Amino acid sequence: MDLADALRNAFPDHEPEETVASNEEKSFDFYVHTTPTLQCCYEKRKGKATTVIKSYQGTPADFKKLASAIKKKFNIGGGIKSDDIVIQGDYREVIMSFLKECGFTVKRVGG
Repeated sequence: MDLADALRNAFPDHEPEETVASNEEKSFDFYVHTTPTLQCCYEKRKGKATTVIKSYQGTPADFKKLASAIKKKFNIGGGIKSDDIVIQGDYREVIMSFLKECGFTVKRVGG
């Protein structure tokens, strides 16, 4: 007798919920622009490593939502400065994979 049988015997009136398929489309709060390629750069600013995302074509509100989504996803600091998203630390690989999941085309620039 396995765990599923034991639970069915313990709770005979329980109806299991149907699971939602994991292949659903992901929806994001920001507009995914695919024509220009985003550039993911590594820079040193004031002696510290930073990841800079450039070339986003969209509204400023969507740009802020994208920066916020990246910072919340990876629990990192950063901000927006002169049409670039500046992230504290070298997070190029994980940010590039996240942006590709979102539907962006991303190019690694530098180092």
